[in-house]
Amino acid sequence: MTEPEWLRLDRQICFSLHAASRAFNGVYRVLLRDLGLTYPQYLVMLVLWEQGELPVKKLGEQLRLDSGTLSPLVKRLEAAGLVRRERSAEDERSVLVRLTGEGAALRERALEVPRRIMSATGFDLSEIGELRERLDRLTAALDEAARTEAAR
Repeated sequence: MTEPEWLRLDRQICFSLHAASRAFNGVYRVLLRDLGLTYPQYLVMLVLWEQGELPVKKLGEQLRLDSGTLSPLVKRLEAAGLVRRERSAEDERSVLVRLTGEGAALRERALEVPRRIMSATGFDLSEIGELRERLDRLTAALDEAARTEAAR
């Protein structure tokens, strides 16, 4: 690739990832409508279905979201009756998020979402796993590059 081609939009990995993300969001929007969830709310529910009760801080760390973004998501899920927020008995500064019965029951209906996403991609399970591993490596490399740049 010649230097003038470096700045072409179709050569940018960031744009390919952005376009793929927007396409995923479009498919998820349709699939999650039946569950009454937005994509970010779905991510919160995935973590809670997997790990159960968590402090808001840990939930944010897992989702790579700051409290200013996460708090409104959790409040909307609470208003929908899917989660409950409570102050920790051990540390009053910490707020715990836990599923309600309705939130736990929603998991069964959500089981169809990954199957339909896999079908929409046209990838088989091994291809999806390989892509996820590469994206995880990319994320780790970019996190390290950001730390290095910030330290300069």
